[in-house]
Amino acid sequence: MKTVYSPRHKGHSGHTELAEGGVVPGFEKPERAEFIRARVKEAGLGEIVAPASHDLARARRVHDAGYIDFLGRAWDMWQAEGRKAPVAMPFVFPARGMRRDVPPTHVDGLLGFYSFDAGANFVAGTWDAVRSSFDTALTAASLVQNGERAAFALCRPPGHHAGSRTMGGYCYINNAAAAAQMLLDEGASRVSILDIDYHHGNGTQEIFYSRADVQVVNLHADPVQEYPYFLGHADEEGAGAGEGFNHNYPLPLGTEWARWCEALEEGRGKIAAFAPDALVVSLGVDTFEGDPISQFRLKREHYPQIGNRIARLNLPTLFVMEGGYAVDAIGFNAVGVLEGFEGA
Repeated sequence: MKTVYSPRHKGHSGHTELAEGGVVPGFEKPERAEFIRARVKEAGLGEIVAPASHDLARARRVHDAGYIDFLGRAWDMWQAEGRKAPVAMPFVFPARGMRRDVPPTHVDGLLGFYSFDAGANFVAGTWDAVRSSFDTALTAASLVQNGERAAFALCRPPGHHAGSRTMGGYCYINNAAAAAQMLLDEGASRVSILDIDYHHGNGTQEIFYSRADVQVVNLHADPVQEYPYFLGHADEEGAGAGEGFNHNYPLPLGTEWARWCEALEEGRGKIAAFAPDALVVSLGVDTFEGDPISQFRLKREHYPQIGNRIARLNLPTLFVMEGGYAVDAIGFNAVGVLEGFEGA
């Protein structure tokens, strides 16, 4: 299996987030991708290749054009205001009862308008890292589209929380959604997205919620108890043409392998019945028992079993890296899924 990786992700470093009432260094940090890349090499998974450049028109297929334009301008706008702070972070958001149809023109207003939390902020190298992550996903999608059984997009920043015009949860461009759309544009009739991150892929759900050509299957912590809180319930099944093509499996805090695996098997059944031409896996390994911001109880030996079960679907498969914050273990867990897939 080929891995697509770009060192440009390191430009997104030194950023911060809000946690437990204070501003703290971001849990989503460059070491995550570097540990995974090192493990890919150590395990002999396959060739590591650089991404090709892809037109942002591909991103606009799943995101609002004004939103993508702002992502590219945010840091320059911040600097143009004479701000000395090294991190651009939103502080005001359009809540219920406020106008959501007219974007502000000031950078502070735009940061809030296009965000649902303060977890996707900007430093000088953020946009270039976001672009490289997007390129990584689409390059790996091209490998699958051109006949590879599977490919791994080692994306950073991740993407599954990014909606059609919202960033948050460390995510800016929804890499999995853009890749799925590219596969459709290049000839697939239908695509399934299986999101196995601990946190619900709210952005992916929102983007495809009213569509019948992309099925979205999410296994995640119950939003009544866990971030992102406001999406991911079991009764969210799609709308309009997309009704019946969105499947959520919210699980309680403390979920262990047996219950998690049961949900995976239910999700695999939904995917098999949908009979897609390709599968995109949003690969989050923050389900690990040692993850610092998550509360599931999967162990290291379970990750190859996940890959093995995904392989049994017998579909061209693109793995897109999402979450996982136990940095010392992330390489073993993420690559464990890939090794399990290859071993099957």
